[in-house]
Order: sequence, then C-alpha cells, then structure tokens
Amino acid sequence: IYVFVSEIFPYYLLVHPIFQLLQGSYSFFNCSNLWVSACLCCFYCIKIANFRNSIFIYLKVNIDRMVPWLLLGSVMFSLIIGILVYSTIDKAVCKNLNFTGPEELWKATIGLEEQFFPLVFLIGFVFAASFLLVIFAAVFLLFSLWRHKCKMQTNSMNSLSMDAHIRAMKSILSFFIMYTINFIFLILTLVYSMKYQSHVLFLGYSIQHAFPGVHSLILILSNPKLEKTLLRI
Repeated sequence: IYVFVSEIFPYYLLVHPIFQLLQGSYSFFNCSNLWVSACLCCFYCIKIANFRNSIFIYLKVNIDRMVPWLLLGSVMFSLIIGILVYSTIDKAVCKNLNFTGPEELWKATIGLEEQFFPLVFLIGFVFAASFLLVIFAAVFLLFSLWRHKCKMQTNSMNSLSMDAHIRAMKSILSFFIMYTINFIFLILTLVYSMKYQSHVLFLGYSIQHAFPGVHSLILILSNPKLEKTLLRI
C-alpha cells in the first residue's frame, strides 16, 4: 500500500496521519513476521529434537500450551514497536511542517532527531534477538536430526524414515539461510535509511517483501501433503 500510494498518489502522504500510519503498520507487520517465524523455528526444534536435558523435556511437554501465548506475545510486542515508530515519525514531521513533497517529508522523518536513534537501536536489538533465537533453534535441530540420521544408518532403518529426516534438515537449513539473508538486509535498511531512494534501501525492502512468501513456499514444498494440495489448486 505504501509503495502504491507513494508512486501513484505521492502527495496523499502529506495528509496527516497517512504517512505515520503506513510506517507504523509496516514496522508492526515486519516485526511480527520476524518473531512469528522465530517462534515457529523454536517450535520445530522443541517438537522434533531429542535431548535429555530436564529443561528441554519440560518445554517439549508444555510447548503446545505455550504456542498461543508466544504468538500473542509476538503480536503485542510488535504492536508496541509499531506505536513507537508512529509516535517518533509524528514528532519528527510536526517539527518540520514546511515541506512541499514526499522527499522532503521523508527527510523530515529521518533527520538527525534525538528520539530517532534510540528507536533505531531498539529495532536493531529486536531484529538481533529474533535472529539469535533462530540460530540456536536451527543449530540444535540440525544437530539432533543429523545425530538421529547417523543412528538410523548404523541400525539399517528404512529409507522412508531417512528421507523424511533429510527433507526436514534441508527445510530447516534453507529457512536458516533465507532468514540470515533477510536479517542482513534488515540491518542494511536501518543503516542506509538516511539516504532517500538509496539502491541498497530498495534492494533491502525487496528482500523483506519476498521473505514471507518464500518462507511459506518452503513450508509447503517440504510437506508432501501440502505439496499435493498446492498442485491440485
């Protein structure tokens, strides 16, 4: 919506509070997307991986009851980030009311305001925290799957079970690589946000917009039943 409005009706962004709402909504959906993906990766790790640690066993037993609260917490946390972005941009715009176009509006919001840097630091910390969560979950899950695969090879287990484990490892590894690329471009977007219409900024937004769809396709194609349903559709 933001790209459509900025390209087709750029001066519509000057109407208060359209620009603030779009930026706040973008931050909310972007943050919730990251944290829900991280929660999903942790859910896979706890459900599939096998470790004899007492804390891990407790999480495995109670993970089904924890999932709704994790999702609710992710949405509420993302909502707080969206409100902070809206408030910060609104203050920056109100300080600079003498702009005549979208470029000046953008520069007004990304000027070196005192309240802007704590927000950038907070968003960067949120991105880094979710990324670390995904790293630990993916590494533990890949290690568990690889160890179990080696045991099955020594015990001459059937090939179908082996194929399922290899497919799960490929799915987690591809998601981890994709999440890493998305995280790098999120940080680059924050770094280059001081430049209006930067090529790096455009590339960063493109990667971020592609991430949810590609992640969904990986989940569908890694599940035979979902893949058959997709082909039927």
